[in-house]
Amino acid sequence: MHYAILAYHEEDIVQSWSPDEDEALMTDLLKVNDRLVAEGKLGPAARLGATADAVTLRGPGKGVVLDGPFAETKEQLLGLYVVDAQSRDEAVAIARDLRWANPTAVYEIRPILLYIPGAPLAGAEAPSAETV
Repeated sequence: MHYAILAYHEEDIVQSWSPDEDEALMTDLLKVNDRLVAEGKLGPAARLGATADAVTLRGPGKGVVLDGPFAETKEQLLGLYVVDAQSRDEAVAIARDLRWANPTAVYEIRPILLYIPGAPLAGAEAPSAETV
């Protein structure tokens, strides 16, 4: 079963990291990512841009575009991972590995009810059947 692991953090803290601090964190996260890819458990993963650059589409018809997300939370959704795990416990274990690399983040683990691999991103190669 596929699970989404949603990574939350206080955006102001993340943005305050120096380039060296950010690079060190990404090095540790990529160690976990590389292991999960080698195990065939990691699907798409993304680090999201700043919430200040986000918009929300809501309302009837064509909807209205509003500046930014409006969640009343201390942490913001800053990234996500799609993993292929046999159980929720295994997905939690994977999230714990990610937390090892980024111990101040909060991870939400949620089952994915429908997973449709999409077209590759512009400039990226299409995923092979083995990686999906």
